[in-house]
Amino acid sequence: MQDNLRVLFIGDIVGKPGRSVVRSLLPGLIERLRIDFIIANGENAAGGFGITEKVARELFQLRINLITTGNHVWDKKEDIPYIAKEPHILRPFNYPPGVPGQGSIIYALNGLKIGIINLAGRVFMTPVDCPFRTGLSEIERISKETKIIIVDFHAEATSEKMALGYYLDGKVSAVIGTHTHVQTADERLLPRGTAYITDVGMTGPLDSIIGIEVPQIIERFLYQMPKKFEVAKGKTVFSAVLIDINTKTGLARSIQRLYLTG
Repeated sequence: MQDNLRVLFIGDIVGKPGRSVVRSLLPGLIERLRIDFIIANGENAAGGFGITEKVARELFQLRINLITTGNHVWDKKEDIPYIAKEPHILRPFNYPPGVPGQGSIIYALNGLKIGIINLAGRVFMTPVDCPFRTGLSEIERISKETKIIIVDFHAEATSEKMALGYYLDGKVSAVIGTHTHVQTADERLLPRGTAYITDVGMTGPLDSIIGIEVPQIIERFLYQMPKKFEVAKGKTVFSAVLIDINTKTGLARSIQRLYLTG
């Protein structure tokens, strides 16, 4: 069994521009960086809001192994039945019981088992069950089968993300923050060996406000009126982190930010 697992986690893919830059850059990155496993947050991959079966299949064809999501997962309501049955798309685990889909998975890869859990924050977001208590309970269950566990924490508040990182330090391989679409420069190994970053960033339009056309967002702030948002066009950015994990201990060896223009 290999003693190192190299994981690429791609930040929130926004619309067609995000999918295009993934298609352009990912094959070369896989070869050059010798990536073993790829996770991408895809909750905004379809038109900037939600995900569809067609878009998910496109991402899987690009060799993305697993898609995580967040609060926009249900925006394309007609595709909820697909999300509910597709095991390689996760919605936040700490949604209430009875919500469609699944929030965690143990993924089999070349003799390894990789645990992935998707959690949502509660600060400045729609109320859900406690990510700390529900997340730890599921992590304890997963850890009976594998020490390799990666957490996508889809949350708004930096303090909540950091708190979960330290809460799970030594219990999981990585806690990767998503949702705010702005890559933070605080990637590091926590004291007990968990890789952490507050937000991995966005993969999509560079000249935008978190993926949306700039004038539309400014108008919303100026007038506080409802406004239809459209995914921006033009230059693109690819945001991700590369994590090396010791497969015997489940702890991270390193975490590196990637910020590439397409």
